[in-house]
Amino acid sequence: MTNPRDTARSPRPFGRTLCAMVTPFTDTGALDLDGARRLAVHLVAEGCDGLVLNGTTGESPTTSDAEKAELITAVREAVGERVPLVAGVGTADTLHTVELALAAEKAGADGVLVVSPYYSRPPQDALEAHFLEVAEASGLPVMLYDIPGRTGTRIEPETLVRLAAHPRIVAVKDCSYDFLGAQKVLARTDLAYYAGCDEHILALYAVGAAGCVSTVANVVPARIAAILDAFDAGDTARATGLQLRATALIEAMMAAGLPGTVTSKALLTALGLPAGPVRAPLRPAGREAADGLRAVYEEAVYEELAAG
Repeated sequence: MTNPRDTARSPRPFGRTLCAMVTPFTDTGALDLDGARRLAVHLVAEGCDGLVLNGTTGESPTTSDAEKAELITAVREAVGERVPLVAGVGTADTLHTVELALAAEKAGADGVLVVSPYYSRPPQDALEAHFLEVAEASGLPVMLYDIPGRTGTRIEPETLVRLAAHPRIVAVKDCSYDFLGAQKVLARTDLAYYAGCDEHILALYAVGAAGCVSTVANVVPARIAAILDAFDAGDTARATGLQLRATALIEAMMAAGLPGTVTSKALLTALGLPAGPVRAPLRPAGREAADGLRAVYEEAVYEELAAG
């Protein structure tokens, strides 16, 4: 059978199965670098071939610039050159974003994730200028992050097409919930698309995406990788089954009222993996929510074992 990926348009500049990794903290709320090293090694061993650090799931709004650099350095030490590290550097301020991009390059990142400036809602020409200034600032390749539900500003398809002409703008993390728009950009550019919404992993991959940046992969990295493995092997029925069996866990972690950071840390803690508390203004999952998450996780694991 022909491999469905043989005709893929997009390269994989940062790997295929990327985890939007949480940032472990100690019980007192300090950065837990040892925990970050252990978690990163675990995720790579379980199938993640790329890690995104200092993203929203990594609580970037509440970590300092120094902590962000320390995290990149520590994870690089732990995983070596085995997998690419993409560092979130997006802020509401172009100058600050440039500073973070330069710091990420110095700390050992392989690429930067740049979200649209939030709250100020710049028009498309200003948004384009922002991304170009960041891309020009360092030698690192750039993954643009389109998540209008949080930033208030969509990166319009035509803007993405223009930005694709810059040699260092190579990828998009797509949380736009605009499947048609994504396909229009895939059809007209060589940008590597990464599904940023776990429920869209297989759908976007099937039309030429490079892979995913998954929050759910914090707790089930091997299962997220297995979806893409099955599709790459030409077994689309198995890929579909794996994606559908992950639905309940994806919903519980990402669409049940608590942020993915909170649900990921609750489950990681239950599984005995490094996580620690969240920082304010986030609050940890309550006992009832944590027990519910654990029940959904255990059911997902049982279904996976039963399905073989």
